[in-house]
Amino acid sequence: LSHYQTLIFDCDGVILNSNQIKTEAFYNVAKIYGHPAAQALKEYHILNGGISRYQKFEYLLTKILKKRIEIQEVEMLLFSFSKEVKKALLICEEAENIKELRDLTKNSKWLIVSGADQAELRELFRKRKLDSYFDAGIFGSPDDKNQILKNEMYKRNIVGKSLFIGDSIYDYQ
Repeated sequence: LSHYQTLIFDCDGVILNSNQIKTEAFYNVAKIYGHPAAQALKEYHILNGGISRYQKFEYLLTKILKKRIEIQEVEMLLFSFSKEVKKALLICEEAENIKELRDLTKNSKWLIVSGADQAELRELFRKRKLDSYFDAGIFGSPDDKNQILKNEMYKRNIVGKSLFIGDSIYDYQ
């Protein structure tokens, strides 16, 4: 890893052991529409790790429920989801030896590029005292990962030989 000038990390499932927390939160939030809709959203989330909650709730409304998107309804879903996961994310397990890895790669820039909400990510990493490891920034939705990567390359925040470390097919692609 010391050969890379930039290391880019996904958050959920990579830095934090939080995939199950988010999976259950998607199900619980969608239960107001009934078990079949909640289960369908949960399955969609599992198959589409790495994309933002905004896209997932849009999918719930338009594809699963066959409804028009109403801003208030989306905001309610986002609020409920955020409330459900915030406390659990503060105490979930983090990647082992992250400090040691940071010390071994001290000449590399580190970034978080996640499908999670950017403001929540930054607050979470600050509270968990992980923010200082990610000297090149912590980025998330509403921009998707591809847009974030393009923006950061354009700004020359991602330079040289770079590596993206993720755990979803979306990250791989």
